[in-house]
Amino acid sequence: MPQVTLQPGGHAFTCDADETILSAALRAGLLIPYGCKNGACGSCKGRVLDGTVEHGPHQSATLPPDEAAAGKALFCVAHPLGDVVVEARDVRAAGEHTVKTLPCRIESIDRVTDDVAILRFKLPANQRLPYRAGQYIEFLLKDGQRRSFSLATAPHDDALLELHIRHLPGGLFTDRLFGLSAPAIKVRDILRFEGAHGGFYLREDSEKPIILLASGTGFAPIKAIVEHMIHTGNRRPVTLYWGGRRPKDLYLNDLAERWVAQHPAPFRYVPVVSDMLPEDAWTGRTGFVHRAVMVDFPDLSGHEVYACGAPVVVDSARADFTARCYLPESAFFADSFTVAAQPG
Repeated sequence: MPQVTLQPGGHAFTCDADETILSAALRAGLLIPYGCKNGACGSCKGRVLDGTVEHGPHQSATLPPDEAAAGKALFCVAHPLGDVVVEARDVRAAGEHTVKTLPCRIESIDRVTDDVAILRFKLPANQRLPYRAGQYIEFLLKDGQRRSFSLATAPHDDALLELHIRHLPGGLFTDRLFGLSAPAIKVRDILRFEGAHGGFYLREDSEKPIILLASGTGFAPIKAIVEHMIHTGNRRPVTLYWGGRRPKDLYLNDLAERWVAQHPAPFRYVPVVSDMLPEDAWTGRTGFVHRAVMVDFPDLSGHEVYACGAPVVVDSARADFTARCYLPESAFFADSFTVAAQPG
């Protein structure tokens, strides 16, 4: 059975034949950055220092051939071919944040736009979900499939847990949630989920100013992070950029504006709209949301960036911020709302 040594820290663990390096690390109680777990988002990307790995299906844009040749690896789909030494950023002990499988009851479903619903659910009275602000859960569906959604509530405010869900036409879960296929998902239904997952959460051991970048319902984990910072009195300066196609896509704009006064540190909110119509009467920033960041912060070398939303936004931000705005790759944290990767 291959042994994996994880740097920094020299943590060693075994990896079964049917396990990826990521799943084996999690089983060993080690938390490294990850998001989609299917080779699409790139959050778990690291480097093979010694030995060889074989990759399962993944998106070629996430691990281009030149990066693979240079020793980069996607640990969520990488299988070691013998003993390996690999390097990942931000290695931590999973500690108290154990993944649980729990039932929940839907308490409310609010349609905040024509294609976005805010779903709130409650756990049994004797259960709690340990998680970090920014992580996600996976609903376990009866056919064995899973659907992932980011938690929009901070851990201290967990009486009702909240998800922001955009309708995906033909989506197995979202068609039911929006009443377009049977059986419809409705208030008081009991669902099962697993969580919490993901390496997208606030790094609280840093004092660097923060750029929060959200597109669409990528606002959900950003909301959890901001409300956690307000609750804990975190005084790091924050600038939040939230992008949508039209103003209606910024479905909690009033809440984001209230944070400007509530946050204990300097907090700036910049809404950005890309495809406004004349009837929107939009007078704010326009264009691609990550480019608004680049205009305001041409030098990001002293910042941390937390980005969440559509893959094209997250991928563009990662590439442009690191290549043109001097952001260290280790200071870019992301949750890309991906679907399952295709072979390649």
